[in-house]
Amino acid sequence: MRVAFRKYHRLIAITVCLPLIVTAVTGIAMTVADEWFHQNELTGFLLKVHTFQIFQLSAILPVFNGLGLIGLILTGLSMTGLFSQRHKPRQRGELP
Repeated sequence: MRVAFRKYHRLIAITVCLPLIVTAVTGIAMTVADEWFHQNELTGFLLKVHTFQIFQLSAILPVFNGLGLIGLILTGLSMTGLFSQRHKPRQRGELP
């Protein structure tokens, strides 16, 4: 089962990595440009890139990012073994 989750985790990560990187980098840059340098024009441009309005994808990409993150969290947690039942090893002579 872990092999299947690794396969899905890898596929989701490859698919979602670029939009998530763009979202994270522009979010940080937008805060720095606004709070530290008070560049309103740059902040406005970064906001359009951050919300993907510049690519006309502002309606679908936040949902895609959210579903991708949920998928990564679920597959990642399942691979950790936190939710698997640990079986006690049988002693010699025990009946199953």
